[in-house]
Amino acid sequence: MSEENEDISLDEVPESHDDETPAFEEVDEQMDLSEHVEPVDPLEEAIQRAEKAEKEIAYKDAEIQNVRKRLMAEKSSLIQYGGMGLARRMIPILNDVDRALSQVEDDDESPVTQGLRLLRNKLWRELEADGIKSIEAKGQEFNPATMEAITTLPASEQFPAGQVIDVLEPGYMYKERVLRAARVVVATE
Repeated sequence: MSEENEDISLDEVPESHDDETPAFEEVDEQMDLSEHVEPVDPLEEAIQRAEKAEKEIAYKDAEIQNVRKRLMAEKSSLIQYGGMGLARRMIPILNDVDRALSQVEDDDESPVTQGLRLLRNKLWRELEADGIKSIEAKGQEFNPATMEAITTLPASEQFPAGQVIDVLEPGYMYKERVLRAARVVVATE
């Protein structure tokens, strides 16, 4: 077989062009498909199409209901937690007032001190009315969901391992969400 290929010269090999459409031989025979196709009753075909359309409609209806439920939940969440941004901005102001009051003697009754106490109390009442709660951390078991451990100290009889020794910066909850985690010192083994 290889000997036959050697005898053919390059001039005898037909040229092929990539841009030419290949020629196909026409077949005079036609396949008879009537033997293979079963006759379909038009009524049965219409019933099948109707059932398929009903399933699609039910699927789309369920999808619409799911979207409605999701949108209602998102809307409810936005309404419930809409004031969270303002509360988050007010907390540092409350902390600044607390720091200023920590530098004042407890028995100081000067007008500036009284004004700071009044400001702090009014601000805190408004924040509480909006749903702000202070996270109680000192002496509690460390909870990573509401607290941030800044440093650790060795455990003692007074503070066993895993308990909060001190609060460096108070934390706050806005309704059921953490507004700011409490920054704490935790006892470890």
